[in-house]
Amino acid sequence: MPEPLSGTGAGPDGASGTLAPDPAGTWHRVHPVSPFVRGWIALAAIAYFFGRDWFEGFFRGEPVWAVADGRLGWTAAALGVVLVLLVGGYVLSWWFTRYQITGDHVRVNSGILFRQHRQARLDRVQAIDIVQPLLARIFALAELKFEVADAGESAVRLAYLPLADAQRLRAAILAHAAGIRLDPAKPEEAPEAPEQQVLAVPGGRVAGAALLSGTTVFLVLAVAAAAVLAWLADTPAAMAVLLPTLFGTAAGYWGFFSTAYNFRAAISPDGIRLRYGLLETRAQTVPPGRVQAVSVSQPPLWRAKGWYRMRVNVAGYGAGGENAAARTTLLPVGTRQDVMQILALVLPDPGTPDPLAVFGAGLAGSGSGAGFRTSPRRARWLSPLSFRRNGYAATGTALLARSGALWRELAVVPHERTQSIALHQGPLARRLGLADLRLHTTVGPVDPRVRQLDTAAARLLFDEQAARAAAARRIAVPERWLEQRPGSGPATDTGPAIAVNDAQDEKDEQLEQDHGRG
Repeated sequence: MPEPLSGTGAGPDGASGTLAPDPAGTWHRVHPVSPFVRGWIALAAIAYFFGRDWFEGFFRGEPVWAVADGRLGWTAAALGVVLVLLVGGYVLSWWFTRYQITGDHVRVNSGILFRQHRQARLDRVQAIDIVQPLLARIFALAELKFEVADAGESAVRLAYLPLADAQRLRAAILAHAAGIRLDPAKPEEAPEAPEQQVLAVPGGRVAGAALLSGTTVFLVLAVAAAAVLAWLADTPAAMAVLLPTLFGTAAGYWGFFSTAYNFRAAISPDGIRLRYGLLETRAQTVPPGRVQAVSVSQPPLWRAKGWYRMRVNVAGYGAGGENAAARTTLLPVGTRQDVMQILALVLPDPGTPDPLAVFGAGLAGSGSGAGFRTSPRRARWLSPLSFRRNGYAATGTALLARSGALWRELAVVPHERTQSIALHQGPLARRLGLADLRLHTTVGPVDPRVRQLDTAAARLLFDEQAARAAAARRIAVPERWLEQRPGSGPATDTGPAIAVNDAQDEKDEQLEQDHGRG
């Protein structure tokens, strides 16, 4: 019999239990080292507090007893009490943290004085990550993080599990969420879905992208401002105002490099797999069809190299929270060919017979070529540089909205992911007869917006996009994307993989032909 939710009895350890959806509702515990991996910073702070005088005296050449000055016994006793309380808290935290994986839910109980119960539906899993901080990698542990549509920043987290168990559990949950029927006698033997690597970002490109980012522009402007200030004040000491700026830019460079390093993207039947990280590694899996919107942007300094960045809205990720910028990045830096490959994964059916021309015009084009409709000429009073580029194009499966002249951006929203539409018109735009159309998806870094259309054209697009979204939702795939659908054959484990690989092979062939023509 499964234990009750509020029970505190000992359940089987995670290492010996069945790490898979279990109809019996068995409770498991995380690895015993988990509290120490999470709370190592507290141990480091205690070591610094109690050992600061000793370390300083040691480097000055003074003996330990001279530094202690008769307080060695009291210091050791206080340190012992603090360590006992801390370790005791860690042990109790581990003891009262348990998780349960049934055929429909993942449940996590935690807390000593203030109990917390978290629950996530397996069929609502939007993405699942395997995270390994540096200390967890030393112990071969990993954190499993579930993002669901209704979880927001409080997603369900299992920290920490042995890496092999976390990988098996991820495979089993994704198989169940996809609708694959597992063997009830051996639910833990869910096979790891095969994958095909699509691209890998070289480390040199990541370093170059960091140096050519907006952080460098900010640094150059800050240095120029400090130099002018030092010249006006006639004192070199005024350059000291640069110190906070230097620390900030160094942190910006490191943050981008450490998260984008060793970035790899692959496709598998259970979704798009992303792996990246230098010290803390992360393996993300975004199931098919869970991407709500994509943006492709190009900072000015990247234009000479032909590099782009891709961000994504996924239900459950949100716009803030821990590592939000890294988790919502679909491609940190890549060429146009890389962008086309990732877009082929997100949108296997582009809905147009010439996707290279349409999406290429969205990335770098201007004017009304490739089916794009742009702002009228009077929009130059509001956007003198970008009015020729601002515009949209609708394919059979998605709406493309492009904007920006210096900072180019292309937003792609599948029709079935459009949750609502709104028209915006400020006082100046109203006087000029212009309006913006905004597409609402889930919360995230992508804000799809068609800018500065003629008012009549914006209203027409409003009606057309509403009709396209409604029609697309009627034929959208189910939440469990491998389940049998009416009028289709039985679901198999290999069919979707073959379809995805065939589509990818066709896209690669088109890219190679285009590259040869170029």
